[in-house]
Amino acid sequence: MKRVHIFVSGKVQGVCYRAETRRYAKSFNLKGWVMNLGDGRVECVFEGKEENVNKIIEWCKIGPDFSSVQEVKITEELFTGNFTDFSVRY
Repeated sequence: MKRVHIFVSGKVQGVCYRAETRRYAKSFNLKGWVMNLGDGRVECVFEGKEENVNKIIEWCKIGPDFSSVQEVKITEELFTGNFTDFSVRY
């Protein structure tokens, strides 16, 4: 099992990045959350099987249609298993 904490920058707000991240995370059976930050970035935490976390990392580098991802900063953290689902935080 794997956990990552990700910050995505570029044109990632106002383009359904959070909603699509949630949809993909759920399709990969991942737990965690995604939220917009005041500085224009998106922050995410994903937990799940390593192969599925790796899939969402690759998706985050592309993002949904109309987004333009410039940078993805990834920090691997200790898996906690504390999440019961994947949510959008506000």
